[in-house]
Amino acid sequence: MTRLDLAWSRDAADKSYVQHKMHENADQIWKWLDAEGAHFFVCGDARRMAKDVDAALRKIIQEQGGKTEQQTNEYVEKLKADKRYKRDVY
Repeated sequence: MTRLDLAWSRDAADKSYVQHKMHENADQIWKWLDAEGAHFFVCGDARRMAKDVDAALRKIIQEQGGKTEQQTNEYVEKLKADKRYKRDVY
């Protein structure tokens, strides 16, 4: 591992959420996914966090990749089929 970003939504006065960190680093995330074949793992709360992270991922793919909503959805489905987008949510 060469990089670690932390988001503290409960243990800090200034709340930081995963999706906010993702948006701050959207260009790097897109590069990792598209050019470098990165895998994307989401673990945790299914009701809020995982839903918001999924929406952030789709927005990054759409904006950074210049894709339509349909192309974005197809891209995400391909990530899932290739087992590059994994979710362990509860």
